[in-house]
Amino acid sequence: MNLIHPFRIQRWFYTKNLILISKAVQLLIFLLYNSKITGDTEIGKGTYFVCKGICTVLVPGTIIGENCVIGLRFSTVRKFPFSKVPLIGNNVWFGPNVVIAGPVIIEDNVVVGANSFVNKSIPKGAIVAGNPAKIIGWRKDLDYDLNDNPKFKKGIAEFL
Repeated sequence: MNLIHPFRIQRWFYTKNLILISKAVQLLIFLLYNSKITGDTEIGKGTYFVCKGICTVLVPGTIIGENCVIGLRFSTVRKFPFSKVPLIGNNVWFGPNVVIAGPVIIEDNVVVGANSFVNKSIPKGAIVAGNPAKIIGWRKDLDYDLNDNPKFKKGIAEFL
């Protein structure tokens, strides 16, 4: 079972103001997946975690859009003294070991390469990688559509 399923249960309890039950589900998520996701985190429809969501840490209040692919050991963190948290758009792909730090905005259709540290906002359609992450290309320049892969769609169906 993917981490997104118990998170949806946790989020439902949180939205119904059943905080104690939401915290119990959060503890269960920690024990099963070694991940920390709080009930005030928002994750859009169609988003899923690779490798069942093992070792995912999301700072409270993180907003993730729809149809995102989140890699293994994905983390969002605050960058002090800022109080705002990352805002992630729709159709964003994250490789493994990605850290998003600070009040950054990652717009729609972005690809973030493995082992990247993102500390600045990323424009729509960019491909970024590195530490700190820098733009290395654009999705519009690719010879293929990442979302139009029959093998990928079959794989997503197994997770949803």
